[in-house]
Amino acid sequence: MAIFKKNFWRGGEPWVWVTAAGLTLVMLLTIGFFAIIIINGLSALWPRDVVRITTTSGDVIAGEIIKKEFRHDKLHRLQLKTANRDVNGYDFKWINANTISETSYPPDIYVLERLEYGNFIGYLAENNPPHIQRHFVSGELRHEIDALVARIDAVHMLIGTYNDQLRAEEKNTPVNQENIHRYQNLIGMYNHGAEILEQELDTYRALFITADGKEKHLRLAELIRFYQPERMNIFAKTVHYAKKVEELLFDEPREANMEGGVFPAAFGTVLLVFIMSITSFPFGVLAGIYLGLYAGHGVFLQLVRVAVNNLAGIPSIVFGIFGWGFFVHGLGSSIDELFFVETLPEPTFGTGGLLWASLSLGLLTMPVVIVAVEEALRAIPSAFRDASLALGATRLQTLWRVLLPAASPGILTGFILAMARAAGEVAPLMLTGVVKLAPSLPLDSTWPFLHLDRKFMHLGFHIYDISCQSPNVEAAKPLMYASTLLLVVIVLLMTGSSVWMRSYLRKKYSVSSGF
Repeated sequence: MAIFKKNFWRGGEPWVWVTAAGLTLVMLLTIGFFAIIIINGLSALWPRDVVRITTTSGDVIAGEIIKKEFRHDKLHRLQLKTANRDVNGYDFKWINANTISETSYPPDIYVLERLEYGNFIGYLAENNPPHIQRHFVSGELRHEIDALVARIDAVHMLIGTYNDQLRAEEKNTPVNQENIHRYQNLIGMYNHGAEILEQELDTYRALFITADGKEKHLRLAELIRFYQPERMNIFAKTVHYAKKVEELLFDEPREANMEGGVFPAAFGTVLLVFIMSITSFPFGVLAGIYLGLYAGHGVFLQLVRVAVNNLAGIPSIVFGIFGWGFFVHGLGSSIDELFFVETLPEPTFGTGGLLWASLSLGLLTMPVVIVAVEEALRAIPSAFRDASLALGATRLQTLWRVLLPAASPGILTGFILAMARAAGEVAPLMLTGVVKLAPSLPLDSTWPFLHLDRKFMHLGFHIYDISCQSPNVEAAKPLMYASTLLLVVIVLLMTGSSVWMRSYLRKKYSVSSGF
């Protein structure tokens, strides 16, 4: 027995079980993380049923059930999303189960999604005009309302154009008073026209009554969509869900980023990673090639390798501070003084922007790329290089046609790790160009098309903003989970394509090289 125990420990059997337990724990944590994100992210946009609760004190409350708490296997209390923030002053309410006297799911209650103040839950009053009543059945007024809104937007665009021309005319020397009066008259005329259109749009109103009897007039132009949950079958709910997903992917955020879509943030995330990759990855590969193939083994180069390895562990906020000091206030201010003197003191590149954020992230991820390239080149048998040189190939031909193809799977591994880390980093971006809401995308149809000086939105910062800086964190939770799921999907798509390419290259060159 003693010999068996001695061999048991010497054979390393316990450590095999320990490592297997560690791997199992990591897999369970990973599965749990993805399960939480997927379940909450996918269910965030699904239409919930609206319950009407009458309490023992006679209060009537309607809302969507968000959370249930149990105590000793019995329902303890409910959290309702009552909406109607502008009427009640709150969005959510906890109700103790022992105070509930009656519950029902009224089929005639509406959930209305609005441009402002969140959702509204209530009944359509019977004394509304017939055409308003029909609108909430067939949506027949939507075309008229959209046409009025389009006309108002067009008028405001003309007003903005004439305001720009007026300001430009006022800067001319000498000042042409006739042109100034003409622009002022046009601006006044179009402002009057906009007021008339706004008054006409304001006539499209509907009266709603909350569950506790409060009245509220709502402008139809402020309603994004409306539905009656209890009258929706599975097909109607699926169509509603598809429209919400479309809104999430392609619309801009609203309501302090708590509602609407995340298209600018998703677009900014992908564009940032792309620019970071093309600006930093080539330099990381070149540095890795030099350190792996051509550098010697002196003390200085050993210090360089140690420094590169240590850079990978420095907190990301340090790179953000470096980018803010060196890129923004150093290079950016110098570029403004050389090429954008006419816009000073308003900075062009002397403030945070897409370019400086990309370069800061490039510095953050470059050590990972350098180490991966160096290790990938070292893993190639020296016989490969010797055989290539012996056959008359130059060192450059050997590097380009033999070593780099063979090392490409390892190089892509470094690229995948760098890209995945860059997509989720937030701290450096807060100092170098990310904003809560960007007025325009960095990439558009205006010359020079790619505007590297513009500020941008990012999904990681968007998630941080709505989860920590939102005025109503509870109301922002559904969008937070949906945005998190979208960020995970974007990262998986980008890294997945690189993993596929790495697998393809590994198969291709392992066959030809024999390893």
